[in-house]
Amino acid sequence: MKLIIVYTLLALAATVVNIGTQDVVGRLYKGPFALALAMLIGTAIGLVIKYVLDKRYIFHFQACGIGHDSRTFALYTLMGLITTAMFWSVELGFEQLFGSRSMRYLGAVLGLGVGYVAKYHLDKRYVFRTAASPFE
Repeated sequence: MKLIIVYTLLALAATVVNIGTQDVVGRLYKGPFALALAMLIGTAIGLVIKYVLDKRYIFHFQACGIGHDSRTFALYTLMGLITTAMFWSVELGFEQLFGSRSMRYLGAVLGLGVGYVAKYHLDKRYVFRTAASPFE
């Protein structure tokens, strides 16, 4: 139960960073591909934040040097591509259905929520498998 609470709080923090970054970028840049750029930058910053939080507080992972940490982050990112496709699909679906920024962000929150549940299982199985979790 503690793991679920901690993971949920960290996922919420990463979600706020992701969507907050999207909103700031969207307000600052109104040119071509503004929505795609905002989503890409928000996702990238959210990914880095989530990696640092997951590595430390969820999986208690200690890399054996910068090369090991870089490979772990690359694998973490690869697993994130699957869940990002889910999250972006829901976000863009809400944009198309409702045509408003607030509903698009609601779609993003829902998509991220589903994506983070899937991502936890992917990360546990494929990314941080060498680190023992004290929650199990």
